[in-house]
Amino acid sequence: MSKLRRFKLIMGAVLAAGLASTPAAHADEQFFPLQSYRVGPYAAGGTGFFGGFIDYLNLINIRDGGVNGVKLTWDEGETQYEVERGIEVYERLKNRPGIAAWNPLSVGIAYAMIDRITKDRVPLITINHGRTDSTDGRVFPYVFPLLLNPYSETSGIINYIASREGGPDKLNGKKIVVLYHGSPYGKETIPIYKLLADKYGFGLEQIEVPHPGNEQQSQWLSIRREKPDYVVLRGWGVMNPVALKTAQKVGFPADHIIGNVWSNSEEDVIPAGDAAKGYIAITTQASGAEYPVLQEVIKTVYGANKGNLDDKKRIGSVYHNLGIVNGILNVEAVRIAQAKFGKRTLTGDEVRWGFEHLQLDPARVEALGAKGLFHSINVTWNNHEGDGRVTFQQWDGSKWKVVSDWIAPDWAFLRPIIEKSSTAYAKEHGIKIRTSGDDPVSQW
Repeated sequence: MSKLRRFKLIMGAVLAAGLASTPAAHADEQFFPLQSYRVGPYAAGGTGFFGGFIDYLNLINIRDGGVNGVKLTWDEGETQYEVERGIEVYERLKNRPGIAAWNPLSVGIAYAMIDRITKDRVPLITINHGRTDSTDGRVFPYVFPLLLNPYSETSGIINYIASREGGPDKLNGKKIVVLYHGSPYGKETIPIYKLLADKYGFGLEQIEVPHPGNEQQSQWLSIRREKPDYVVLRGWGVMNPVALKTAQKVGFPADHIIGNVWSNSEEDVIPAGDAAKGYIAITTQASGAEYPVLQEVIKTVYGANKGNLDDKKRIGSVYHNLGIVNGILNVEAVRIAQAKFGKRTLTGDEVRWGFEHLQLDPARVEALGAKGLFHSINVTWNNHEGDGRVTFQQWDGSKWKVVSDWIAPDWAFLRPIIEKSSTAYAKEHGIKIRTSGDDPVSQW
């Protein structure tokens, strides 16, 4: 055998071995890696949200054959809502071909992923949570806190309380206690509540509840001594029903407790029983299964025995509907990007462009079968959240009932605060601030 022949055989074997260890790319598939949590203290949120997300991806595959012929695929890695596990899942799945976006539904995991996804140039979706200043797409081109960030949520809550009191000027002299989860997520809004208290003149006390929140007697005794006009519940998981039951024990009225967006689910109120009746919470999407898109999921997905929820009674619940809406936003970003780059498997950067042009007005929302489920969204290259509109719902003992119009945050007040924080982050990390919506790759 000649030396040239032997060299070709050796190189062929080396190349074959390398290809065998690399996942094969499929031109007709778009992949969603899921850092889910279906066990542990926050399993109710995880099973509902990821169940809804997967239900919507299944709907698009079964009903439409994917997005313009591109099949949607996914794989789950259990995180138990723990940062270390979330990063392990990221490292394990990040080399899979055709990744569209990451959707961890965890503040801690999201924070730990920012540098990684920026380097890998794949979008990170932090719907209703995450780093507030990542709203500024000039500095964070790959991070998208869709629908709501922690500061716009806070502004929305204070605007709602003001509407109940007769206007913003009526907040002067009122007293508000914020009861927050002892985690990065829970602590995220401490500064903005202080700024809003200064602006409107209300008294403010912020009280931490250590994770996971099974014991709150001392905190509620402090609240009883403070005698606030309102308590804002910034909870998560088991902390929420425990808060409602303990509030009842100390005599604080449920209709003066305003829950944040992670304290607004059926799983938060049903375990509290009668103590939850009258409780009010913010939301970005309505509950209920009467919306056409939910009816399609029931008919097409669950009718084919491909539903992701074990308990069908949870279809249309708050967490499940948030997963449905998250599915809509992810799929529409892919669809919008395909219109520019082609009806094929997209790169992470191409999907990022789709998210930066994710503009769904009420007419498009209605066409998607989601009229009334959520309001709209208008993402731009420098505003990665959208409109930030919220509504408020009240628990009547058996279901949620909407009790407000769609409320907008005070963007004139919030945007300078967001830009001050993002600019400081850019300076600290040596990031060149974008000045247009052009491809950001050369700046990172």
